[in-house]
Amino acid sequence: MVKGGFAINKEDGNVESLPMVELYVMGIALDTRTGTPIVVLNDQENRRALPIWIGTAEASAIIRQLEDIKSARPMTHDLLNNIIEATGQNISKIEINDINSDTYFASIYLTAADGKVQIIDSRPSDAIALALKSKVPIFATANVMAEGTISTDQERDEAEAKEFRNFLTDLKASDFKFQGDIESNQ
Repeated sequence: MVKGGFAINKEDGNVESLPMVELYVMGIALDTRTGTPIVVLNDQENRRALPIWIGTAEASAIIRQLEDIKSARPMTHDLLNNIIEATGQNISKIEINDINSDTYFASIYLTAADGKVQIIDSRPSDAIALALKSKVPIFATANVMAEGTISTDQERDEAEAKEFRNFLTDLKASDFKFQGDIESNQ
């Protein structure tokens, strides 16, 4: 599901509109070689998975949110969420908006009562834990989806690729219809 969103241009700091894909946390896995936790996010159709290697503390926070485990005292992400709410703001969404040398970047969108939005730079793991805590959507930019995701439906991908190749093979110049003068391109 593609939705409109905003991403920060890392070069000039401007906020620009980019297509976003909503993602859902599927769970935490462990890298079998290193034992490092991986948070796995899927798109709505379960066609693409975005695996992000994270720390054990963040994995624990995400698991606590997924399994609705309450702690006797506020954990770090609970505390941060409480501070945000106490200052009259709410987390409206998070975006995983860049990847550089296997490092992901995210933004947390805070909305004040007057509608003013502040964008806070974050590690994706912290942003995901806060998104789960505050029950807000998680988005990723098209470039993150293109560079960081893996297929979870290889068979369907291959069938679509074959169908597209057949379409291209059968395509003829006469299939294109031009209106107006082709020479003047009008």
